[in-house]
Amino acid sequence: MHRGVAEIAFSMLMAMAIPASSTASGELKSTAADPIQTLVARLDLGRYKATIKGLTQFGDRRQGTDRNRAALDWIETQLKSYGCSNIARLKYSYSPTDAKRPSGPAIAISSDAAVGGGRYRGARKETGVNVDPQQQPDDQLRRLNSQPSEPGAREEVYCTKVGSTHPEEMYLIGAHMDGHGWGEAANDDGSGTALVMELARILSAPGVKTDRSIRFALWNNEETGLNGARAYVEQRAALQGKEDPAGSGRYPEPKWLGMIQHDMMLFDHGMPHPDGSMSQHQRPEADVNIEFQSLAQAADGAQKLAWAFYAANEAYATDYPAAVGPHMTNTDSTPFMDLVPAISLRENERGREIGAGWDPQWHQPSDVYATYSDADFRLGLNAAQTTLGAIGRLAGVTLTH
Repeated sequence: MHRGVAEIAFSMLMAMAIPASSTASGELKSTAADPIQTLVARLDLGRYKATIKGLTQFGDRRQGTDRNRAALDWIETQLKSYGCSNIARLKYSYSPTDAKRPSGPAIAISSDAAVGGGRYRGARKETGVNVDPQQQPDDQLRRLNSQPSEPGAREEVYCTKVGSTHPEEMYLIGAHMDGHGWGEAANDDGSGTALVMELARILSAPGVKTDRSIRFALWNNEETGLNGARAYVEQRAALQGKEDPAGSGRYPEPKWLGMIQHDMMLFDHGMPHPDGSMSQHQRPEADVNIEFQSLAQAADGAQKLAWAFYAANEAYATDYPAAVGPHMTNTDSTPFMDLVPAISLRENERGREIGAGWDPQWHQPSDVYATYSDADFRLGLNAAQTTLGAIGRLAGVTLTH
C-alpha cells in the first residue's frame, strides 16, 4: 500500500523539520545529515534573478504570438541544459471564444465569493488589465509587445524527474509562462516560471534521486482562462498510473499525488494607503502565501498539503515565514483542485489582496524586472526554498554522491 499525500503530509507535520542551519547573512548551509537542506542550499539568488531576466527578453510573452513561442523554445533549451529528462510538449488549440474565468476588480466580491475567494478588507485600489500600449513608456518594449495574439495552435512544455521507487506516482510543480499588460511579465509570472525552472535544475542534477516522480510544467494561456492547464487535465487525467507499454515500468502519466502552482512571487508591500498610493518598500510582515481552495472536492488533502508546505517553510526558508489561506483562486491549480490535492504559492492572497489592488504591477506596464528590489526577489527565493523543502520530503529525495 503506497502512502497518499495526506499520510505523508501528516508525517511531515509530526516530524516538523530538522532545524536548518544558517549563516549570519541568512543563507542556508548544507549538512550531510539532511540531503534536502543540501539541495535547498544550492538555490541561489543571483541564478534566480538571472532566469527571470532571461524570460523578460521576450516581453510580456502574450499567448498566440512569436514572442510567446520564442520564450517557450528558450525554456525548453534551458531545461535540456539542466539535464531535465523526458521533456515533452502538450499541444492544444485556443480561440478567444473558449470559456473564460472571471476577471477584473469584482473577482473577490462577486465571482469568487461563490467559490471561496474571500472578500475585500482594508483600503482598496482599482485594478485591471492594461490594454493601452501607450501606457508603456519604453519604446523598445512597446515595439517588442506590439504583435497581437492570434487564435490557433498552442503548446506548453514540461519535463519529468522519474521516481526510482514509485515511478507510477507523481507531484506536479507548475507556473505559467505567458503574460500580458504591455510590460515584461517579470512577476506575473516570470517569477513563478523561474522558480519552477530552478527546482528542475537542482532536482535534475547528477546524484539526486527521488522515490516518486516530479513533473515540472510551464503552462501557457493562463491569462486567457487557465486554458493550458485545463487542456493538460482534459488530455492526461485519464492516463494516470497506466503503464505503457505494459511491463515496461514506464508511466507516461503517473498518478497525481499533488499539484503545486507558483504565481506571482515577488511583491508584498502591503495594502494601499488611504489616498491610493503604495509603499515603495516591502512590508515588514512580508510572507509566502500558501493557498488551498476550501470548497474544492479534494480540499481535505489540499489543506494537509498546504500545512506540509508550511512545515517545510519553517525548516528551510531563510528569511520569510509562510501563511496558509483557504482562498486559492484563478490560477492553474484550479483545474486540478477537484481531482487531486492542489495548492498555490504566491506573494498575496489572490482574491482578497491582489484583487483589491495590493499589487500595482498586476497586468500593468510596470511589471518589469527593474521594478523589483533584491528584497522582492528574495521573497521569491524563499518560496523556492519552501517548495524544494516540501517536495524533497514528499517525493523522498536522496543524494547518491
